[in-house]
Amino acid sequence: MDSSAQAGATGGEPTGEADLGTLVEEWVDWAEAARRLGVTVSRVRTLIRDNQLAAAVPAPGAGQQVPAAFIQDGLLLKGLPGLVVMLSDHGYDHREIIEWLYTDLDLPGRPIDALVENRGAEVKRRAQAMH
Repeated sequence: MDSSAQAGATGGEPTGEADLGTLVEEWVDWAEAARRLGVTVSRVRTLIRDNQLAAAVPAPGAGQQVPAAFIQDGLLLKGLPGLVVMLSDHGYDHREIIEWLYTDLDLPGRPIDALVENRGAEVKRRAQAMH
């Protein structure tokens, strides 16, 4: 992983100041997220409101979007909803959660990569260790 993927990383805590447009390779708007999940845009809005899915504005004027990696094979990425709830309960907003997932902090690879590779327990341990 090159150092540019670590932009905004300071210690183990997300700052909410990272350039999410640089950290996250691909974003989808709520309509595309709904299409990929096979649900309505209203359902996507509910998932975001209920902290089952995280969304943020990746660039000024872009509107809220969801990292494309959060949706795999028509489903929410395994382990993501519980992780978003846990981090939200500890005071992180969605922007900080996305920053944390896409920043290589101390274990090999970024938390998002571990989730995609079905190593969710590792990610959960890493998240719990921040508190």
